[in-house]
Amino acid sequence: MPIDILMPALSPTMEEGTLAKWHVRKGDVVKSGDVIAEIETDKATMEVEAVDEGVVDAILVPEGTENVKVNAPIARLSGEGEAASPPPQSQPAAAPAPPKGEQVAPTPAAKAETNSSPIGGGEPRSGGGGAALPAAQSSGGQRVFASPLARRIAAQKNLDLTALKGSGPHGRIIKRDVEGVAPGAAKAPARAGAAASTTAPRQVLSLAQMGIQDGSYDLVPLDGMRKTVARRLTDSFRDVPHFPLTIDLEIDALLAGRTKINAMLEKQGVKVSVNDLVIKACAIALKQVPEANASYSPEGIAMHHHADIAMAVAIDGGLITPIIRAAETKGLAAIATEAKDLAARARTRKLKPEEFQGGTFSVSNLGMFGIKAFASILNEPQGAILSVGAGEQRPVVKNGQLAIATVMTVTLTCDHRVVDGAIGARWLQAFKVLIEDPITMIV
Repeated sequence: MPIDILMPALSPTMEEGTLAKWHVRKGDVVKSGDVIAEIETDKATMEVEAVDEGVVDAILVPEGTENVKVNAPIARLSGEGEAASPPPQSQPAAAPAPPKGEQVAPTPAAKAETNSSPIGGGEPRSGGGGAALPAAQSSGGQRVFASPLARRIAAQKNLDLTALKGSGPHGRIIKRDVEGVAPGAAKAPARAGAAASTTAPRQVLSLAQMGIQDGSYDLVPLDGMRKTVARRLTDSFRDVPHFPLTIDLEIDALLAGRTKINAMLEKQGVKVSVNDLVIKACAIALKQVPEANASYSPEGIAMHHHADIAMAVAIDGGLITPIIRAAETKGLAAIATEAKDLAARARTRKLKPEEFQGGTFSVSNLGMFGIKAFASILNEPQGAILSVGAGEQRPVVKNGQLAIATVMTVTLTCDHRVVDGAIGARWLQAFKVLIEDPITMIV
């Protein structure tokens, strides 16, 4: 039976991607775990492994094709020894990528929703990743994640996948979940009080409607990353009730401590930055005030066990937030080494999905650009994000006398559903002590 390989969803925000390179050709034998293609997403370039086994019957999307929708067929396998099946007339191959600078016409493939489940199809295997994670859509609009084989069997048996419980990774429905179900036995549960949203999206005016004349500008097409950043930050700023809390920190002791630390680490070739110290202080403060290390969800408030600190990194076309996992457990040398490696691979879009998904708190630092103070937009579903400004010499009053100190302004943006004013204030108090007296980070 021919098996379609679908465009995988390699990140929760991915809607389309570029099929950068094929590692197989028509007629090649493919086994589970073989790398078959490279996909450029809005965040990174990643290899895609096969889940099903067989012979490559057809390459439906040429390499270099841009704007390939998630879950669109990109290749077809037939079982070893089977005759190759012709591609269906209703599914033309995707067109090659247009020359750079030209706009791409929308493809007829339906826009697919994605989630953060591992990529895969068919039966699960050790190690996770696979060729695609198809998302079936029930008549009520509920997303159902199932392997291609499970969906084919369900269609043959007239089963409603929404009524089945998956036993695959992250609840994905796989072959064994549908094989033992009698035809027509699985019926969709009634949806109580379900109603379609009637809220119309905000109409964005075109350049002509805004009175901007043709020929007065150069139009740079939106790439996948910029579209994703625009959508997610718009949703966050509009839908999440948020507020800022701002304080000033004296960092002369921090800078002196950093100088001593770097002198000790010089032989190891490690250099600790102010941002590394901020990440460490954030992690410790989150453990001291665990209510701030939380995320809102419809099911309840998730209280995270570790401080997984996401750091904002500017790259061509947007930004990405690689994560220092369990930062409270790591020393400054480890944090500095890991942060440098993550930032370097982020700029070349070589991060793995698990390296930029799932943080519990974010740090955005614009101090190196001389920005004195700013407030960041929340990185959902995290409960807070810290904006770090430049350290600069300012007049301060100490013991009733005017003095000069190096002062850094930071702003904590809080999701009010999770982190209210008192929690945010207590977190900033804990953070202030750690920054102004850095010896407290090790006691």
